[in-house]
Amino acid sequence: MQNRIEPPVLLSRLLTFVFAGCVVVVFVMFMTLEKMFPLNRPEVFFITSKPEGASVIQITELPPNDQNLEAYRKAFVMEYVRARNEIEQNMSVMRQKWGNSDGVVAAWSTTDVYNAFQKTGLYHAILSDYPDFAFNCVVNFRGQPLQLKNNLYTVKFEYYCSDNNGQTDKKDYTILVGITLSDDTQIKWAERLNNPLGIKVSRYTVEGGGGDPLDTVYK
Repeated sequence: MQNRIEPPVLLSRLLTFVFAGCVVVVFVMFMTLEKMFPLNRPEVFFITSKPEGASVIQITELPPNDQNLEAYRKAFVMEYVRARNEIEQNMSVMRQKWGNSDGVVAAWSTTDVYNAFQKTGLYHAILSDYPDFAFNCVVNFRGQPLQLKNNLYTVKFEYYCSDNNGQTDKKDYTILVGITLSDDTQIKWAERLNNPLGIKVSRYTVEGGGGDPLDTVYK
């Protein structure tokens, strides 16, 4: 019986063992590199920092000029027309925007203008307990408001409503919007963000389109 391994057989087994070890090492290196460089997938991480105790914020006054104020007035007029006429399907949002005393329409209107707004058909329909409709109305402006004279602007927009049954005909409206600039240095806390200058709409007249949109689209 032969109890020894011939040199060629031993060398073959050693080479096989070395080759298997190399394969394992290469595989481990590949997996390590793949984990180190995840270039093919996103990694989420957060960086936090602690501010220095000596950090200060410099506050300086930015004096308004006529050009900036005029741009603000025009933007305010457009936002008022949008807040007054656009309808969302979420009735709780509409009640907050229209019916709340701190809502934007009330905050941006004088008492007479807001009282006239409360007499429109859609105001009564939306502020009722069980409105029998669910649609939305969209305002598309026809350019920027045009200033006719001091604090009086004309606004042109396209207005239409849609629901599950389709869409109403698009109609063009022209609105005259007069605003008043508050000289009061104090405003309500609720108005500090949506009307920091205290501007109020003192005139709202529908010049074209066949009447107030809030009356014509819901009859």
